[in-house]
Amino acid sequence: MPKLVILITPLIDDAHTVADAWQQAGTPGVTFIESYGMRRLQEATHNPEVLPGIMSMIELLRNREENSVTLMSVVQDSAMADRLIDAARQIVGDLNGPDNGILFVIDVERAVGLRPYSSG
Repeated sequence: MPKLVILITPLIDDAHTVADAWQQAGTPGVTFIESYGMRRLQEATHNPEVLPGIMSMIELLRNREENSVTLMSVVQDSAMADRLIDAARQIVGDLNGPDNGILFVIDVERAVGLRPYSSG
């Protein structure tokens, strides 16, 4: 069954290295999304209730460069997902440690257009 592998990390430079490693492991592609965690929003504003002005909070974070990156890749099976997890751990470190990120895998019911990575 195909898997969706998602890594959310504040280590932006490392995220690019992870994406390269994922491609070398054979993933068909990697998508980057700029993201902001609620905890970072709260820390930036020193306010536990940020929802009413969340868009202005995001602008604040963009200016302070306190964002994260979310990497996503749909892969063929659990074995490939395991390779991506191993590659991410080697680059960002212990995901159970503070401020390294979180990684999770979701089953994909159906994937259309999934093919191996080709560098050429």
